Formats: sequence, C-alpha cells, structure tokens
Amino acid sequence: MKVLEINKEELIHNINIIKKINKVEDGLKSPEIIAVVKGNAYGLGLVEFSKILIEQGIEFLAVSTVEEALELRQNDIKCKILMLSSTGVEEDVKNLIDNNIILTAGSKEVLEAIDKEAKERNEKVKVHLKIDTGFGRYGFIYSEPLKIVEAINQTENIEIAGTFSHFSESYSKDSKWTSTQYERFLNVVENLQLNKINTGLLHICNSSAFFKYPYMRLNAVRVGSAFSGRILIPNIYGLKKIGILKTSVSEIKILPKNFNIGYSNTYKTKKETRVAILPVGYQDGIIMTTKNDCFRLVDHIRYIYNDVKNIIKDNNFYVKINNKRYKALGKIGMYNIVVDVGNDNINIGDEVFIDTKILYIDSKIRREYI
Repeated sequence: MKVLEINKEELIHNINIIKKINKVEDGLKSPEIIAVVKGNAYGLGLVEFSKILIEQGIEFLAVSTVEEALELRQNDIKCKILMLSSTGVEEDVKNLIDNNIILTAGSKEVLEAIDKEAKERNEKVKVHLKIDTGFGRYGFIYSEPLKIVEAINQTENIEIAGTFSHFSESYSKDSKWTSTQYERFLNVVENLQLNKINTGLLHICNSSAFFKYPYMRLNAVRVGSAFSGRILIPNIYGLKKIGILKTSVSEIKILPKNFNIGYSNTYKTKKETRVAILPVGYQDGIIMTTKNDCFRLVDHIRYIYNDVKNIIKDNNFYVKINNKRYKALGKIGMYNIVVDVGNDNINIGDEVFIDTKILYIDSKIRREYI
C-alpha cells in the first residue's frame, strides 16, 4: 500500500496566504493568479488539485504538456487553461484549439502554424507570446524586437491574449540577473506596444519572484510550487508544507552482524540488527531533488559531492513509524527501503510516513485528500 496523503485544509491555508499577498490595496485591480499545475500539479494530483483551486476562486490554470491540458478538459475543468510550452506541431495545435486551450507562441514558425489552423477554421485563436529574456528555452529572443513585430504582423487569425517570460534564478539572493531579465521583458513589451500590437496580459513572476519582487507582478503572476509550501526561498510567509507519502511495513527480520544491506555493499551491520522492509524506493521519488537543475556552479558541485558521499557512506534518510524517526540503512533501492527499528514494537502492517519531494512521486500512486 502506497498513498500520497494531502491535507486539504492546509492546502486551502496556503492558497489563502497567496491570495492575500497578491491582493492590491486602494481599490486597484490585483494581478490575476495563474495557477501552474504542470508535473501532475507538482505532485498534488492534477485534476483533484485543480478542482480545489477553482473552488477557492482561482480560475486560470497553466500546464506544460498537451496531455495535461486534455486531461483537465476530459475531467470537466472548464476554466481558462494556458499551454506554457510553445508548439507548432500540427496535431498538438489542432488538439489544443479543439479543447479551447490558450496556446503559447515563441517563434515565427509556431505563429505561422497556429495562424494556418485558425484560418482553416475561420476563427480567431488566443495566443500568449513567450519572450526569451535569457533562459534559452522557448520564446522569441528579446534582442530581436523587429522580428517579433514582423512575425505577428504576418498573421491574420491570431489574438494576442498575453505576453510573458520566465526567470531563471529568481530564488537567488543576488537580484541582478532577475532585474536584467525583467528590464529586457519590459523593453520588448514597450516596443510591441509602440508598434500598435496589443500585448494582453503581462506575466513574468514565478513562485519565488511572486514573493520576492512585488513590483514585478504586472497583470498576472504564475504560482505553482508555492501552493504545496515547498519553495526555493526562506518560508517566512506561513506556508504549510503539504503532502506526505504513506506506506506500511511489509516485512520484519533480524540481520546478523557484518551483513551487507543494499546494492554496492555500501552498508554492513555493526551488530545483530532488527530491520523493517518498506515497499517504496527511488522509483517512487524517494531522495529525488528539484535542486540539481536550479542553482549556481558551486551548488552543482556541492550536490554531486553529497551524492557521492551518500553512496560511500550511510544514507542520511529517515522515515517515521508510530511517531518516531527511524534511519534507512544502505542505498535506497528502486522499490524498497531498509530501516533499523531496533527492539521497538514495530510490526508488519504498521503505517510509515515519508517526507519526500512530492513532485517526483510516481503519478500512479494514489493521491488522498484528507
């Protein structure tokens, strides 16, 4: 038995904190919250989480794949949905338009593909422009404003409903690069507007930037991981960390002294040891991390060093059984963990709680809202 247990009240608590922080005083209109639900809603369960967001008054969702968009529509989610990834693949464009998904265009070729399909249908199709301000992924290059204008002016059946970019290190203590990206984005927007192009809803803030840079919120903000309380900046906002993996003890055994545990023989018992076997492992997302693709060179070196150290030495990984922490022994396997339970009253079937990165928990594992 494996289930990701999610406390609905604590999730709503996080949603309300984000809504409160986003609220603008003095009667001005607050930026629209675009809830990013990519990656199975950061592990929270795409459909169930989306329904809770809508119940709480957030009615603009964003996804990163066609499959995510279609799954929402197939489950009767009727609110606005933005496809964040730019795609000119004919089948994708048709599927997205068929399901009333707002497309993203990050190149002339993608605009042409969308416009071609829109003309064949004799309808206007809503599109958000993606501007690459220094991330190197989807988007028109910020330093080629005339090319962007020319690409848009050559279309006939496209309605620009928004324009956005994406920060690459808004979690960093150093704000210089984030400020550079922001200024580049504003310059592109200004140039588009000077050329009488409606730029629609403007958004650049992700979760970290939403908290750190209020003046960058523009017309809308994209919030994703913050809903789960798992952010890459100090949590001084009262967000609660939600989502915990629950399983149960599947086997109890006593291992002799000097007995190897796990692959590569990295751990050997120092004495006769009573252990519990748990039916979860790295296949389920245990010890996976989102940090490896997020930080500076020095951080990469540090993570590689720690990964190597964990292979050579014991895992510094704990689970909780009967409200007590127990340490994992040896390398964590694909489908199992071995923990030292000593002489405690631990039995087969006892519930085990594991705090891990919910984003990486297998989507096949049931999400249970309590």
